[in-house]
Amino acid sequence: MKNFSEPSFLSALIRMFQEGPAIVFWNDAGGEFSSHVDGIQIDGVKVVRLDHTPALQAKISIEREAGVHWLVYAPFEEPEPSQDWLLDARLRSKPFSADTASIQLEELGLHTKSLRGHLKERAKYLRARDRFERLKRWVQPTDTADDLDRKMMAAVARAETPDASAVLLKAFAALVAEGGDLNARPRLLDELAGFDLEPAFWGLVEREFGYAESGDEAPTLRGLLYRLFATDFCSGTHSTPAALAHFVIEARAKAAHAAVFASRWRTDMANYGSYDVLSGWVADELKIVNILGPMQAEVLVDAMTFEAIEKRVIGDLKARIISAAGANMDTVRELIARRRDGHWANPLLAGANDATRALAASYDALEAAAGFFELQAKHSQGFSFANAHAAFGIYRSELYRFDQLYRWFMRASESVEPMGWSLLHELRDRMEDAYSGWFIGQLASAWDTVVGGDGGLLARWRLDEIVNQQNFFERHVAPAFDGGAKRVYVVISDAFRYEAAAELVDELNGRNRVKARLDAMLGVLPSYTALGMASLLPHKQLAYKGNASLDVTVDGQPSSTLEQRSAILAAHGGVAIGQDALMEKGKEKGREFVKPYKVVYIYHDLIDMIGDKRGSEGKTFEATAQAIKELSELVRFIVNNLNGSTVLVTADHGFMYQESALEEADRHTVQEGMPGVLKPKKRYILGRGMWPQQNAWAGNTATTAGTDAGEGSLDFLVPKGAGRFHFVGGARFVHGSAMPQEIVVPVIVVKESDTEKAKTRQVEVSLLGSSNKVVTNKQRFEFIQTEAVSERVLPVTLLMSICDGDQSISDEQTLTFDSTSPMLDERKRSMMLTLAAGSYDRAKDYFLVARDAKTKAEAWRVPLRIDLAFSNDF
Repeated sequence: MKNFSEPSFLSALIRMFQEGPAIVFWNDAGGEFSSHVDGIQIDGVKVVRLDHTPALQAKISIEREAGVHWLVYAPFEEPEPSQDWLLDARLRSKPFSADTASIQLEELGLHTKSLRGHLKERAKYLRARDRFERLKRWVQPTDTADDLDRKMMAAVARAETPDASAVLLKAFAALVAEGGDLNARPRLLDELAGFDLEPAFWGLVEREFGYAESGDEAPTLRGLLYRLFATDFCSGTHSTPAALAHFVIEARAKAAHAAVFASRWRTDMANYGSYDVLSGWVADELKIVNILGPMQAEVLVDAMTFEAIEKRVIGDLKARIISAAGANMDTVRELIARRRDGHWANPLLAGANDATRALAASYDALEAAAGFFELQAKHSQGFSFANAHAAFGIYRSELYRFDQLYRWFMRASESVEPMGWSLLHELRDRMEDAYSGWFIGQLASAWDTVVGGDGGLLARWRLDEIVNQQNFFERHVAPAFDGGAKRVYVVISDAFRYEAAAELVDELNGRNRVKARLDAMLGVLPSYTALGMASLLPHKQLAYKGNASLDVTVDGQPSSTLEQRSAILAAHGGVAIGQDALMEKGKEKGREFVKPYKVVYIYHDLIDMIGDKRGSEGKTFEATAQAIKELSELVRFIVNNLNGSTVLVTADHGFMYQESALEEADRHTVQEGMPGVLKPKKRYILGRGMWPQQNAWAGNTATTAGTDAGEGSLDFLVPKGAGRFHFVGGARFVHGSAMPQEIVVPVIVVKESDTEKAKTRQVEVSLLGSSNKVVTNKQRFEFIQTEAVSERVLPVTLLMSICDGDQSISDEQTLTFDSTSPMLDERKRSMMLTLAAGSYDRAKDYFLVARDAKTKAEAWRVPLRIDLAFSNDF
């Protein structure tokens, strides 16, 4: 036997005898298996060879030995009945055919005997035992010739499953890996051709998608890809541009199937890389950018075929944000939300490549800009404050959002810059003008009216119900012990301003076990590190030392270093340590370290360290984002590993920052010959007996920081608005003066809690509508987010598809439910699903299935009936 091993040969015979016949005749024309017959040993079976034993003698032996099973082998054709001495035995026997194809048919367990001829045609593939075994594991008894070919192709392609899509995805992946363009012919096609399977491959393509070239022109992967991508694009836009019409698959069912295939391909974590590359090549060749030119975002919102669509939508939304000046931003947000749930800017894939990260960041930037201009429109007349207390409160409740949205926009746009795209350049200029040119100027003007003057904030530096920073220990730390805390952790992050603290609070409240609340203090003035850090320590007296560096002492002790602060805290049962040093101790050593102490001060320095240097100040917003992440991790470490139940997160001061370079008008030159100057800085000047200056606020630290009156206090000048006294050493990042960004000092109160109220959960989502029947191959579904997202009710992103059991029979769409609106209508989302080609039982239950996009766990399923009365056009 040339192609199959003896065990396979024997197994076929053994199975036949087990089925019951006492006699089996094997006529092996040509004697192909003659050399193997003498080695056959089957229990209870005698072998007689008609080429060695005369037929009459064999007949006598069979008739004499009743109860014995016989294998009668002849290396020639079955004789005519009139010439057959063994006719009577043959009539009560079963014939055995042991040609290669017959053995293969038996071993594969195929029911259709006519497939023997097809197996002979596939002899090149079936010649090798390992290929046969790969095929065998997938074969079903009822398989057809097309089924066998598809499974052979899957085996050649080394696909994980024997379905058509798996074969095609392997071919497309090979095209990307082996070729630099659509002209390449991957080795897989050559391998298929070597096994006479390439015609079967193109037959499979035609059955799946209806693609075949006309006349004698051979089909190509380029031609197939043109049709797949063009059809998917037209399906997504519900339109057919003239330039693509001749590439669109005409048969509706096959067109829908192509759209489903494309959707599954780009959402497949193992294969979306080849989709991205090939869709880019096709987009270039079909000049998709030109087709997209006149299309608006609403037309493109459901189309995910090409990356160029994303850029077109971003460009359209950018233009709307600029022209609308803050009006009608809800529509922009809805479009952003849908695109974020798509393929190219999906945050779940944002770590995959630079382009995806940049596109995701582009939408972050657009959303921040929309929010900023919307807020600007609300305050288009500028700001007006009744008094300092009202101004402080309005900044805490709303105006800090200008700083936050500006930071978010600039941080996001920085992520786009490395791509060399000009998508956001115009919007970035508008944002810079609006923030630095409008917001800071308007805020500074209004703020000055309540800060300066005889009745202004500077005259007394106190606000009703607002804690002064120098009273932090007395008003925040000490009362925590009265509330039952055994140990209080104080985290101080240098230059961690209020708007960043608001983001951190949202992040912390999105976690179980903790409840975070944001408060604020009136910071010391000047708002710089040495004075701010000293004010946060327990003390009875703060005072300036009369040395060259003007050190700040705490009850007569120096306070500038970590060791000095730890010594001050020791008198109050406390200790000081750096954030890195504490985290490096880990759980066990960390617990041992804090065990002797009632108060643990933990110092964190990232924002000020990066921002206060000319060479790195441009990374201020990057440092702020990283600081929020590090502080969140630190709080989690304290609560989870050190069993901390009370954590206070605060800062020594805030900061002001703008992306654009400052102009000469921002320099507030100190008057020539100014007396009493002891310490001149960009944003403050310390001294004694200095002259007042028109463009600066003046005061004394005894009033603004509680320093010891007399020799222990200093006079100061701080520039109004965003002014600087000089630009030496970098000027975009500053602190020291009295703007809200600098002196509204955050205090985050974090409490550990295991109550239900402190637990987070994902928002609930339900399908709307009472009739769960699918009547077209493209069906729209509407969903309702049953409650608003809040601190404890978190957004959820769901993957939606229609399934037959656990098998998807449609494309898969992503929807994020993150609305904070109290209005039900504003919490609705809808999406379209396309059924794959196939026949559906109208009496059977299918399911709309929702899976969590992050964990892939099933969230819920709703039964559906599919009754396709007709199909949709694009």
